[in-house]
Amino acid sequence: MDYSLPWLDALKWDENGLIPAIAQEATSGRVIMFAWMNRESLQETVATGTAVYWSRSRQRLWHKGEESGHVQKVRSLRADCDGDVLLLLVDQIGGIACHTGRESCFFLELQGDRWVPTDPTLKDPKDIYAK
Repeated sequence: MDYSLPWLDALKWDENGLIPAIAQEATSGRVIMFAWMNRESLQETVATGTAVYWSRSRQRLWHKGEESGHVQKVRSLRADCDGDVLLLLVDQIGGIACHTGRESCFFLELQGDRWVPTDPTLKDPKDIYAK
């Protein structure tokens, strides 16, 4: 990573102008989510202090919590040594990061030859996305 470049230019964006972003709960250290960012979403994240991602399925900016209310307040933003992955240390408002109503999107554990949900559902998704 070339530290002499302006911060956005120093990052390595993929062929679609995206960079992987990992969200980690600042207090517990638990990885709670993975998403993509583009330049605009990263700039918006820095400007607002809340996580904004790029939704590949919707092809638009996605303000985390815009529908659920489960906003991510960004405490710290880091890049890896190659400048091709971001790590957001966040306070997950409401304690739910996953659209399934769980604390983390990483709730499936390989047990033998099956993926098994190991984390409880904290809130029914029907109640989160009832709008």
